[in-house]
Amino acid sequence: MSRVFNFGAGPAALPEEVLRQAAEEMLDWQGSGMSVMEMSHRGKEFMGIAAQAEADLRELLAVPANYKILFMQGGAIALNAIIPMNLLGDKKTADYVITGSWTVKSYKEAKKYCAPHIAAGSLEGPFFAVPPAPTFQLSADPAYLFICTNETIDGVEFHELPDMASIGRPDLPLVADLSSNILSRPIDVSKYGLIFGGAQKNIGPAGLTLAIIRDDLLDRALPVCPSAFEFKTVAAFDSMYNTPPTYSIYIASLVFQWLKRQGGLAAMEARNIAKAELLYGYLDSTDFYATKVEKAFRSRMNVPFFLKDESLNEAFLAGAKEAGLLQLKGHKSVGGMRASIYNAMPLAGVQALVGYMQEFERAYG
Repeated sequence: MSRVFNFGAGPAALPEEVLRQAAEEMLDWQGSGMSVMEMSHRGKEFMGIAAQAEADLRELLAVPANYKILFMQGGAIALNAIIPMNLLGDKKTADYVITGSWTVKSYKEAKKYCAPHIAAGSLEGPFFAVPPAPTFQLSADPAYLFICTNETIDGVEFHELPDMASIGRPDLPLVADLSSNILSRPIDVSKYGLIFGGAQKNIGPAGLTLAIIRDDLLDRALPVCPSAFEFKTVAAFDSMYNTPPTYSIYIASLVFQWLKRQGGLAAMEARNIAKAELLYGYLDSTDFYATKVEKAFRSRMNVPFFLKDESLNEAFLAGAKEAGLLQLKGHKSVGGMRASIYNAMPLAGVQALVGYMQEFERAYG
């Protein structure tokens, strides 16, 4: 069976080169006689893989020396609890900018550990835009300001970060969930106190969670924080305090190497812009389909769209499957369709999707 174009939001498509290399090394990694799955996480073979993965990621993102890179478990949902447990210190609140379904979840999880404050946005939505930073209403003494740079479900993306100095809080740590747009473009890590994300969208398979944290934030954990999730402890043990998701780290390391061969994040951003412009350009040209997110905040990674006649949804999905275009059904909370076009999705996949959408419109429009 030939490969399909997988538009799934996560776990998502991986670069074919990466999958082929992993298959070739499955039984014998570089003459070791072992699969990476079988290696001790403290053995020299895997320690070398992990060290190279960290070095490549640090290079790709230009991570400053005063930031630790942590390979963790639990996914972004678990980090929604781990973050307040690690960063609250002696403070009683943290501020949240609500831009979609994931920041709603983050805010609600934080309520178990503090009294979080909504600095902008609403729990009810709708989520079609990012509130402008000058409208943020920050609390008196928050531990941090939390954002999600790309809302996977709603298709809303920050294309510019809030300027903390412009809102009068230059020292307030900015904490960001980058699960679905990390490595899709260059970023200035120094503007964040902490960035984190699940790997299963742009980094690798499910099971690995990435956190990049500034050194001065490492010693704020609440006593209730489990040792395995305490950032200071994880950093002190080079992410080996407990057995990490070794195979997921290995695949991530192959993705990092693939990204470097593609020309790095500036090259990936150019490709991602081209893919997004192609798909949004078609959506804007027709009344048969619609997308609701305001143009200035449209995600390059996750493109929700709707058929004008939603009674055609099942026919659309059935035809897409026959055409080798999979996982286009929108999230159950919003309905419609969603095309996730992460780094591993080639331009040819988006071209095939647009071609199919045009054909479907001619048949049913």
